[in-house]
This record gives sequence, C-alpha cells and structure tokens, in this order.
Amino acid sequence: MNEQELLTRVTSTRKDHAFRLDGRHALVTGGASGIGEATVKELVRAGAFVWIADINVTAAEALANEVGSAHALHMDVTSRESIAAAVARLERLDILVNNAGIGHVGSIEMTEPEDFDRLFNVNVRSVYLVTRAFLPLLFAAAEHHEAVGAIVNIGSVSGMVGIRQRFAYCMTKGAVLSMTRQLAVEYPKTLRVNAVCPGTVQTPFVEGYLEKFHAHNKEEMRAELRARQPVGRLGRPEEVASLVRYLASDEAAFVNGACATIDGGWTAA
Repeated sequence: MNEQELLTRVTSTRKDHAFRLDGRHALVTGGASGIGEATVKELVRAGAFVWIADINVTAAEALANEVGSAHALHMDVTSRESIAAAVARLERLDILVNNAGIGHVGSIEMTEPEDFDRLFNVNVRSVYLVTRAFLPLLFAAAEHHEAVGAIVNIGSVSGMVGIRQRFAYCMTKGAVLSMTRQLAVEYPKTLRVNAVCPGTVQTPFVEGYLEKFHAHNKEEMRAELRARQPVGRLGRPEEVASLVRYLASDEAAFVNGACATIDGGWTAA
C-alpha cells in the first residue's frame, strides 16, 4: 500500500469514527431538560455512558430509560452534601458537562441582593463546587486512559457582551468563562476545559422566561429574540449538543480554554 492509499484509508476511518466517545463516562448537570437533555442524547449517540444529574430525578429517570446507556443521578448543584453523595456513586468520569443554570431579568436597580445571591449560587458557585468535587475522578481518567479528562461548561453570549435587563445573568456567565480559562491554564496536561456560549436557544428555559415576563406580548418578544440573531431564528438544543460532543472528543485534543460561540452570528454583528 503506497503513501496516498494509506492516507486515504486513515482519512476514511477517521470520518467513519469522527467524534466518537466509546467507552467514556460522562456526567451532565441539569441533564433532564433543554440543552442538557439534548447533550445527554448526543453523548449517548456518540457511544458514551452518561450520568444524568438533575434535581428533578423523575425526569432524569425517564430520560435514562429513553436513551439507554445512562443512569439518573439526583443532584442539587448548590448543595455540597448532594454533590458528595453523587460523587460517591461514580467509579469513573471522563467528561463533565456543567450545564445547570437559571436566568434572571432586571437591571442592577431591579436586581435585589437575594436575586443576585441566588444567580451566583446556581450559575457560578455550583460550577466551582461540582468541578472541584469531581476533579479526582477526572484526573484519574487522564492517568489511566488514553485521553485527558474533558470539562465543557455551558456559558452564554451573555458572558461576552452586555445585554439590557440581564445584569446578574451577564455577571454569572462572565464568571463561568473566566473559570473556564483559568482551569485550562492551571491543568493543561491533565484536563481540557472549554466553554460553549449559545445565543438564544429554543428551550423550556426560554419558554419559561417568555411566560413569566412577557405573557402579554409573548409572540412579539419571540420575534425580537429571533431578530437579534442574524440568521433570523432561535438555536436548537441539538446544535449546542453537537458542539459539546466535539469539544469532548479526541478530535478537539488541541482545543483548550476556548469559549466557543454558537449564536447565529449575534456576537459577530
């Protein structure tokens, strides 16, 4: 076999097995709905075994039964005790997806201290607590398996640009991106840490926001959400999940500390 034939064969094999995660063990926080649910399905499709960590364990169990190669795991990401109990159930972890989060609408004047504290606890402190608790398992993955451990944090374009009436939310997502970059340079040989920064995605999260804050003009607001993304539509959870899969895969071995936008051109405009 000559060099060109060998190259063709290798390239073909890589295409057939691109972004595979066979034999890997993953955990997705907030994995029972929205982007988390889509990510669970995508990682399973790629060959991974997935722990679906969610405070809504009933929904997590239903999803696990649907996709196979997955187990539900009750976890309150704001509780050290709950996280510790979850860690105790795992023997191996190769991929951690920090997806759990909440939103808030309001300027700094409209953001009460209790709102600020709640956003910080769920969107920032939880990423710190969960990541710190699972680090030993992720380090072990790097020691005993071919690929280093991978962390993918679900950030937001809100952490990259200012958005009106999103004071606390922008602050928390900016902190997640800073955490991502710091971890990437702290552990470059044993972890790959990246963030996905979606624009507005069609999820129960967005529907809940519309229902709570724009029940009287929901369709008008939905049109505004579409319009601020140059492609003229909302993103799909599956599109975000595909990027998570790539960042967790061996094909992304040289990607570390990246904050990858997937926003229909929003931050490019």
